[in-house]
Amino acid sequence: MARPKLVLSLLASLLLTAAVVTASGPPRDLHQVAGHWTAWNPPLEFPEGSQVHVIERGDTLWDLAAKFHGDPYLWPQIWELNQYIQDSHWIYPGDPLIVGVQVVTPGELAQMAPEETLGGEGETDSGVGMVNLDSDLGAPRALGVKSDLYCSGFIGDIEEEFGYHILGTEYEALVPQFRRGLKNIGAGVYGTVDSLRFGVSTGDIVYLDGGRASGLAPGQLFSAVEAGDKIFHPDSGELLGRYYQLLGRVRILSVQEETAIAEITGDVCHQISTGASLRPFEEEPLPLGRPGHMRPKNLPASLEELEGSPTIVYGDGGVISLAEDSVVYIDRGQDDDVVPGDLFTIYRPNRPGLPPVVIGELAVLSVHRNTSVAKIVESRFPIFIGDRLELK
Repeated sequence: MARPKLVLSLLASLLLTAAVVTASGPPRDLHQVAGHWTAWNPPLEFPEGSQVHVIERGDTLWDLAAKFHGDPYLWPQIWELNQYIQDSHWIYPGDPLIVGVQVVTPGELAQMAPEETLGGEGETDSGVGMVNLDSDLGAPRALGVKSDLYCSGFIGDIEEEFGYHILGTEYEALVPQFRRGLKNIGAGVYGTVDSLRFGVSTGDIVYLDGGRASGLAPGQLFSAVEAGDKIFHPDSGELLGRYYQLLGRVRILSVQEETAIAEITGDVCHQISTGASLRPFEEEPLPLGRPGHMRPKNLPASLEELEGSPTIVYGDGGVISLAEDSVVYIDRGQDDDVVPGDLFTIYRPNRPGLPPVVIGELAVLSVHRNTSVAKIVESRFPIFIGDRLELK
């Protein structure tokens, strides 16, 4: 019994995450099937060409994806082929898993008769190991957009260390040097700067405070970052860290011994100025999932079940009142086994003696050590910092 460690899809046709089951704790309806205990109803027959693995003690979908597909990030592909498993967090020794299917090339497909591709007249698809796009949950979809990942931010250490900074821009060399005024002056991290403009945009040239001696090389890509507010837990008041805003991307064009010339590349999310910190850019896939139906309003978790539960601690841009499509930050991360694609029900504590109110649902987009970036995918009412969460 284990849960996967990370959600990733590298195949355009891959259909991921089916979130069907509940809520809290392991499934309780254990029963014997073919001499072993399981919570599910595994099939006894499989489609022709299926590669089947019988789950052993200690197996996880993550490890099996690494073994059979060479990439643990493809664990949702195995889950999608085994739809009898309603919760990927719980798999049982003895249950069979389809870990691969025979691949038909486009050339082979073109040579097949129509009845071979669509099924003979009167035949019905058993659905075993097949993806049903017409199911109630619908096809998996991206749980966000790229800007949710690259134009949001993260909660890091109070004094997060960054290897490099923007030392200046080409516009600072273009200011006419008059004895009196006629120039803009801005005070930044490196002191007072004369410049024709202070915000750079796509295609503009910037200079970095590192070069060949510190390991920089042409082609390297960095994210420009700006330090923001300290983040305190809305309930305990505990200092969680500092919010760091992602501004845009910077690509190294050429390097000198101690400095480098770089270009602003891609979309600029927020103003990039002299003094901005840089950290290596990492491509992140958008997790796919089936948000499905929100938890029924008349079946909320109890207040006791939400005791010590995850909490929304910050809203993108410091926004306090949030709604569907808002990017938020929660106080759980990699150390708590949170993975991209996880879905949480959002609750608001009620008056004493009354149950919590189901107010929405969010999906995790990116995880850090103790916090995660998430997006509200559904909301019934305005959502606030401090609202509680329960893993679906």
